Amino acid sequence: MTEIDFYILDASSPDAGLVFACRLAEKAFDQGRHVLIRPPSRVDARRLDELLWTYSQGSFVPHKLVSDAAPTPLEPVLIDDGPGPRGDRWDLLINLGADVPDYFSRYARLAEVVDGDEGRRAQGRERYRFYRDRGYALKTTKIRA
Repeated sequence: MTEIDFYILDASSPDAGLVFACRLAEKAFDQGRHVLIRPPSRVDARRLDELLWTYSQGSFVPHKLVSDAAPTPLEPVLIDDGPGPRGDRWDLLINLGADVPDYFSRYARLAEVVDGDEGRRAQGRERYRFYRDRGYALKTTKIRA
């Protein structure tokens, strides 16, 4: 069964979740994991693509947009810009989207990132209830900026 972690950020800026997703992706990459990041929109996917190159000086996270990746991607980090998941490695899904991804159970771990915006918090609560009502064990971690 997929392990689900909720990361509750105190920051509410639009980039807070994207930057935190970069940190999670970098940590997973350093551990040899394959990652799919699901941003809220295609615009956010492009922003995330830029941030993965610039968010931390000295870091390197090889990544691609799913739409730019080969059918069997070699990149350990993919950003879902619309086509959905590819490949056959299902280590970590980082969800920044408003809803539950229909393919989340393919992954060993799911990281739900919820920032301080009240509307996005309400969406996060809905996702939390969805997973809880289906019997998933949930872990919550509060993150201070």
